[in-house]
Amino acid sequence: MADVNNKVAENVEGPFYVDDQCIACQRCIDEAPENFKMNENVSHSYVYKQPENDTEKKHCEYAMDSCPAEAIGNDG
Repeated sequence: MADVNNKVAENVEGPFYVDDQCIACQRCIDEAPENFKMNENVSHSYVYKQPENDTEKKHCEYAMDSCPAEAIGNDG
């Protein structure tokens, strides 16, 4: 389970986040490309835009549920 205390620095403010357990598998980017990106050195992903509608929120939830490292959290 993602830890809110270990969020990666690139996350934008909001309920969804990626923590430092990310293994850079890019599954979240495949599920929700409107909301997740890979950092510059390709060591982890992050939330670059919080979901703005129900479809984006659903895709972020799919990303969270499919994350093999359980590195995506939602405190909303």
